Amino acid sequence: MQFYCNSLTKYSRLKTREVKVGDLLIGNGHPIRLQTMTTKDTMDTLATVEEAIRCIEVGAELVRITAPSKKEAENLLNIKNELRKRGYNTPLVADIHFTPNAAEIAARIVEKVRVNPGNYVDKKKFEQIDYTDAEYAEEIERIREKFVPLIKVCKEHGTAMRIGTNHGSLSDRIMSRYGDTPNGMVESAMEFLRIARDENYHEIVLSMKASNTQVMVQAYRLLVQQMEEEFGELYPLHLGVTEAGDGEDGRVKSAVGIGALLEDGIGDTIRVSLTEDPEFEIPVCKDLVKTIVRPESSDVDVPELTIHDSRFTLPYSPFQYNRRKTFEIDNIGGHHVPVVIADLSKLNHIQPEDLKSVGYTYDAALDKWNISDSAADYIFIAYQNIDFPLPGTLKVIVYPPAYDLQENKEKYFPLFDAKIYLQNIHQRATKNFVLVNCYDEMENYDYLDELAKDKSVVFCLKSKRDNAMQAIRRMFIELLTRNIENPVIIFSDSHWQTTDEHLIHFSTEIGALLIDGFGDGVCLSLSSEAYDNLQKNSVPAVEQFLNTSAFSILQAARTRISKTEYISCPSCGRTLFDLQETTAKIRSRTNHLKGVKIAIMGCIVNGPGEMADADFGYVGSGVGKITLYKGKDVVKRNIDSDVAVDELINLLKENDAWVDVDANE
Repeated sequence: MQFYCNSLTKYSRLKTREVKVGDLLIGNGHPIRLQTMTTKDTMDTLATVEEAIRCIEVGAELVRITAPSKKEAENLLNIKNELRKRGYNTPLVADIHFTPNAAEIAARIVEKVRVNPGNYVDKKKFEQIDYTDAEYAEEIERIREKFVPLIKVCKEHGTAMRIGTNHGSLSDRIMSRYGDTPNGMVESAMEFLRIARDENYHEIVLSMKASNTQVMVQAYRLLVQQMEEEFGELYPLHLGVTEAGDGEDGRVKSAVGIGALLEDGIGDTIRVSLTEDPEFEIPVCKDLVKTIVRPESSDVDVPELTIHDSRFTLPYSPFQYNRRKTFEIDNIGGHHVPVVIADLSKLNHIQPEDLKSVGYTYDAALDKWNISDSAADYIFIAYQNIDFPLPGTLKVIVYPPAYDLQENKEKYFPLFDAKIYLQNIHQRATKNFVLVNCYDEMENYDYLDELAKDKSVVFCLKSKRDNAMQAIRRMFIELLTRNIENPVIIFSDSHWQTTDEHLIHFSTEIGALLIDGFGDGVCLSLSSEAYDNLQKNSVPAVEQFLNTSAFSILQAARTRISKTEYISCPSCGRTLFDLQETTAKIRSRTNHLKGVKIAIMGCIVNGPGEMADADFGYVGSGVGKITLYKGKDVVKRNIDSDVAVDELINLLKENDAWVDVDANE
């Protein structure tokens, strides 16, 4: 069974149970709810209240507050009373990890509790334990004994619950049987859900969070499939990418993971986890929802796939990452990382300084080009000509009439319309980019077979439809079904207005395809109106924004690594140091370390677990104290925070992960 969404070709929300959180309804077709989490110390009642109000004022429909021990759980009553006194009735969610008795206290006070099945009963010691089936069953009974009391409190007080699995905090028991896998994440939640159902308790929302977007998307899809297969019904889903970071990277990573699922109608409430003040998360949530959610009737005329039919098998697996098999044409396809095509077609008379925006800086004194890790592989210039020597690695794509006029065609390649290419009107090159508009007009696509016979053809897929991602995905399925192995570039156009809207649009549309293993390159473009609008609003170097966005999306989807990756948790009441300031400090000293993954965690709760995917970790272990990790192993404990960043740099150097800035340039 491959069911995980209603349709692969149009937007269609999954039908889920309705869950009541205070006066708020989640699931069952209700609007996708937006939420965030406070960062202040839960014992500081007024600071937490003021922060919650700022979040509510910008649109938060649920506010989560950490309750790591009994005293914080008890203080939730003071926070709730103060909010209600000020006229704010937004439901509150208590975030619980290791303390069942804190959860039972909180469940009597707030409208919802979040428990993590990886550490609510189990303790994570990174031990490999081989359980017999009988021993494993005994462990489930132990969970039942600890979990049922909370269920009873929730039933008595009308409290909802989120069973929130985190990829990095799977228990040793789950890890021993299922490994560090999406399947293990699903089973971790299902164990708790089965117990709740046995107790006839259904006010449950589930989540499958990970900092790795591929793992996160696969886990949610598998959870949908498992619930449908086992229960014949679905519980609402809370979507989020853990430790996404800050700035553009945090927004892109969140949009790739959350957006890929929303595009398929999966998700009933979302939280974007940024290492920023929590009120800045809500506008990103709003952009995600408005750029994706649309009336189902707006998506028509793309040939449907009968994914509900057990006789139909998708020609790829949506539950594991496998890049589509292609042959290589020069540096595109095969085992090459996806290329980036920068759209410079809206510039007038391109000059050497214009290439700086796409990663190439000319040094006139030395007469050489400096090339950054985020340098575009190709530039698209439409009908223009370039009258200066180009960097050696850079190549140019133009429309056929401009290609025909080039004297030196080694660096230039034409972009054809598919129908014109087949008519052979213009001169062809050793590598030909052929544009296919996916289902913008209904037609017979048998001509794809004719194109595929030409081993110089690089397909360029795009769509002007509202459901562009689904249309392009449907065309990829068509290529797979026809056994066409030419490489493919994904073209994405944005008609939105602000840079954040464009960023979310590109990240969701392209990220969703990349996560399914589709695409040997990307090209981001703006409509003329959108381009002019950014220039009118003094957005510097629109071309640079598009180029860096392309590289950020590829990195977030784990398909091309071009820079340091930071797995940085959002601040919360458990954080033991200034997370935003520390993240900025670490980033400023390490952002030249291409491909190194550094986790920056505010406390031990999100420390060794959530940073499981990182190479190195910087984790709060006490007030003013930091513990450093290499992978999952503690290297240095309880370092004074004043010297901890220097100690992290020393750790990187000791493990040959450090490159001097000058050497890197």
